[in-house]
Amino acid sequence: MKTESPPSNSVLPRVGPARERLLEAAVRLVRQQGFGGTSVDALCAAAGVTKGAFFHHFASKEALGVAAAAAWGAHAASLFDDAQYRRDPDPVARVLAYVDHRAALLEGAAWEFTCLAGTMVQELHESSPAIREACRASIFGHADSLAGDFHDAIADRGVVGVTGIGLARHVQAVLQGGFIMAKANGGPEAARDAVAHLRHYLVLIFGEENDHD
Repeated sequence: MKTESPPSNSVLPRVGPARERLLEAAVRLVRQQGFGGTSVDALCAAAGVTKGAFFHHFASKEALGVAAAAAWGAHAASLFDDAQYRRDPDPVARVLAYVDHRAALLEGAAWEFTCLAGTMVQELHESSPAIREACRASIFGHADSLAGDFHDAIADRGVVGVTGIGLARHVQAVLQGGFIMAKANGGPEAARDAVAHLRHYLVLIFGEENDHD
């Protein structure tokens, strides 16, 4: 994959969270127009930093992509791992609430709710092994963070023939597929349908959540 070299007249970055602004710009622009369609110049303009500042923080555009995938994984962890429903004593309630949470996020243009890691890995899985591995860590890491809830739900309801990690990764496969369909369809409806069918599937396996009132 072609990478851009630092300019010879690089200047020191100004004091401030330039790295964070570049990562925020990458999350937004890459989801909108793809990694290949997002230039270093565009990233710098969106972040309000110099090109010298870019190359102070990232050795290459590829290095930014790796960092952006890691930042995206951390964002997902902050969004879902500490959600109130994760403390529900009923594991099935936790699983279904997670799916409901994902459904509630399916608003706006496709780029606003689709996955940065999924977007990049579709484009770069062959051309950039480093970005592929970073995206894998983000996608699989998020799935693995849910495996405990699925394992507990399986044990609580006496379900056989499935595993917690297998179901957690299946959920992520449905979500990623829903994102692709939403992009192809130009709106969230296809993703919403995918998530609705996913929830129905989980209810068929586990039943509804217990009543704790």
